[in-house]
Amino acid sequence: MTLTPKETSLLKDLKGQEKLCWEKYDKYSTDACSQELKSMFSEMAQTERRHYDSIGQMLCGTVPQMPTGLQNENNHWAKKVDYRDDMSKNIDRFLCTDMLASEKHASSLYDVSVFEFTDPAARKALNHIQAEEQQHGEKLWAYMNANGLYPNE
Repeated sequence: MTLTPKETSLLKDLKGQEKLCWEKYDKYSTDACSQELKSMFSEMAQTERRHYDSIGQMLCGTVPQMPTGLQNENNHWAKKVDYRDDMSKNIDRFLCTDMLASEKHASSLYDVSVFEFTDPAARKALNHIQAEEQQHGEKLWAYMNANGLYPNE
């Protein structure tokens, strides 16, 4: 695949965003107070690394092979956690809110990119990654909602 200058620029932006997301998930997996959130963040960091690698392949001119469909997500993250105190709950609220904002931003970058790429296989790969980013957002929302961390104002 030969990239246009605009496609190259978009991929560089995506690669930077994926790196930021995986680094934040790694850090937040140690900072989180609940074990459930530590596990979720660790799992999501692995996915973000795969996204980073896929974007790297595209920058080198190769469209990565994507699985068909998405992983079937049972929403086991939507269960209530017993926080030991308000401080722990507020720490996890901050981490989740920050990562939800990061996922929204990443998804919007993919949205633009899907429309800008000329290669149909590249668009399909970017669309698949975007769908996984949206799943991350769903998981975060489900966890936050179940634990009273999502502002329902």
